[in-house]
Amino acid sequence: MVDRRLLAKGLAGPIALALALSACGGEGDAPAPTPSPPASTTSFSVTPCLNQIVPGTGSTVAGLIVPDTITVDLNKASGFPNGRRLQDPVIDITLAVIFLDLDVHAPDTLVKLPLNPPANDRPFRADFPYLALPQGNPPLSGSDTATSFAFVDQPASAFVRVDRTGMPAVSAALIGGPLKNPYNDDDPVDDAAGTYVPELQAQLKLLTDGLFDDLRAAGLTPCAIPQ
Repeated sequence: MVDRRLLAKGLAGPIALALALSACGGEGDAPAPTPSPPASTTSFSVTPCLNQIVPGTGSTVAGLIVPDTITVDLNKASGFPNGRRLQDPVIDITLAVIFLDLDVHAPDTLVKLPLNPPANDRPFRADFPYLALPQGNPPLSGSDTATSFAFVDQPASAFVRVDRTGMPAVSAALIGGPLKNPYNDDDPVDDAAGTYVPELQAQLKLLTDGLFDDLRAAGLTPCAIPQ
């Protein structure tokens, strides 16, 4: 289980770090930080966030996260959320579309914050399996060293699902602790039936109520509105 308080802190981390970086001065003594205003006690509606259209997809945010699957339209440019390439900053894009006003900010707004490494530590390959070469000196297939490894060869029926990652951050951030196991045990057909829509809305509102002031302080326009 994941403590929702830790999730809220984890999501706030990139924004808080961005604020800290922007507050850093140049040479000499750094100016004294401006005291933060007290947190807002306003409650917010996240319905506008779920109903806004994600540019380039023709779909609403709600349509992208329910059901929890990732789709590919071959008539559109590839790249998350239309498919998912290895280099796509999926979490930053997901957080932007669920928290920010997309009439004001592009889905890659959080990607541009100077928090992420500029590229993978090793370049991705241009052909299958496309993954970057591993770090260190792993044993090669057929080598004497490789014989010390017990490779799993059971059928898929021998395994159980422990997490769903169709759309990044949905299971992790928008499903509360008591429902995480039932959610991960269920399937997209249950999502499409609306089983978890109330939970998604409740968790997004909980996070928005806690992060709204931080988003505004970072110069960002949230998609939620006071209610």
